[in-house]
Amino acid sequence: MGFPLSLDTPIAHPGPLPAEADVVVIGAGIIGVMTAWELARAGLRVVVLEKGRVAAEQSSRNWGWIRQQGRHPAELPIMIEANRLWRDLAARLGDGLGLRQAGVVYLASGPGDEAKHAAFLQLARDHGLDTEAFSRADLARVLPGAVGGWTGGIRTASDMHAEPAQAVPLLARAAAADGVVIVEHCAVRLIDVAGGRVAGAITEQGRIRAPAVVVAGGAWSSLLLRRHGIVIPQLAVRATVAATVPLPAVTEGAVADNRLGWRRRQDGGYTLGPDAFHQFHIGPDAFRHLRAYLPTLMQDFRHTSFLPVAPQGYPDGWRTPRRWSGEGPSPFEALRVLNPAPHMPVVAQMARDLAATYPDLGEVRIARAWSGMIDTMPDVVPVIDHAPSLPGLTIATGMSGHGFGIGPAFGRIVAALVQGHETGHDLHAFRFSRFSDGTRIDAGAGM
Repeated sequence: MGFPLSLDTPIAHPGPLPAEADVVVIGAGIIGVMTAWELARAGLRVVVLEKGRVAAEQSSRNWGWIRQQGRHPAELPIMIEANRLWRDLAARLGDGLGLRQAGVVYLASGPGDEAKHAAFLQLARDHGLDTEAFSRADLARVLPGAVGGWTGGIRTASDMHAEPAQAVPLLARAAAADGVVIVEHCAVRLIDVAGGRVAGAITEQGRIRAPAVVVAGGAWSSLLLRRHGIVIPQLAVRATVAATVPLPAVTEGAVADNRLGWRRRQDGGYTLGPDAFHQFHIGPDAFRHLRAYLPTLMQDFRHTSFLPVAPQGYPDGWRTPRRWSGEGPSPFEALRVLNPAPHMPVVAQMARDLAATYPDLGEVRIARAWSGMIDTMPDVVPVIDHAPSLPGLTIATGMSGHGFGIGPAFGRIVAALVQGHETGHDLHAFRFSRFSDGTRIDAGAGM
């Protein structure tokens, strides 16, 4: 329960592929599912096309945090909306989401952390958020039984967590019950274009006509968009996660310091993630977008492990085709699901770190470990915008590891964009053009 989606289970949404729709959504992660559900509730005919399985990639492989704390300033108002929407979803769908309000704690290990926390605390106050700072003297109250050299921290009591591998498939079933057609194992080979605008999608199961398409393909989005001459500086980084066996309830919420993030699971264990360690497979796009990523790399170089060759079939693999036709197999059929192996030395270190943090736990045993490919952007915020060169196309990708928690709100926003409605938020920070209009790229605005 609550692990990444098993790829051995039967397909839940086999289709068939309709001949036409009002909107085609590419990708059945949380962004695609929630966008489609919002569009269906507005009365549109919506089809979600997924090359693999619902939530099989990052939407079921993340930490499960639903946090307002530490968000980029442009994301915070949207995340506050998402927090409310998650509560509404739980009221409708019940406990299957695994939703729990138990707060998020960020621990400070020195002046650098304290300065970041102080900056966010002011932002939180400006938005009416319940974030509080605490000192070293408060640690025993905030984290009973925890041992570490922390100087204090911040806590947002209204933050939550859920079980991603349970939640997103449940959301997909609810969307399907409201009229969304989801077709798994149906790769989109090309976006269909006629008269200079979107005309639908060309899939491995045939064509579907539609005047609007949303690309919400996670780590695969850039590859598909580039095939149509639309370039975004998106890369994918590999992140390892683990889950422990059931352990005593030392905390019910989610906590992070400069080594480790942990949160209580519905099954009684803890989900663990390294605070800063990630791996990066070097492929052609890494060189194409090097200039855009230099500011981010300069800030985070020591936390990145560079791997010289992207695996066969990965979106930025050296041998992954960049040109293909709609008549034959595409790269999206060659590798249905990104399923990288976890980095086991990091898994072992995380178990030791949790045991050191809570000495009364004794040995911390790992039940399962996995990895996912996070679709990231140079400034660590997504692209949520219309594609200027192709009318009818909307882009919703580059969630940079933030997508699960904010997904319900971005789904509503993308659905509004597709329909030409007001979104209710300032989307300037998420615009497509920010990487070409001279905007200074800053990856340090969130935590």
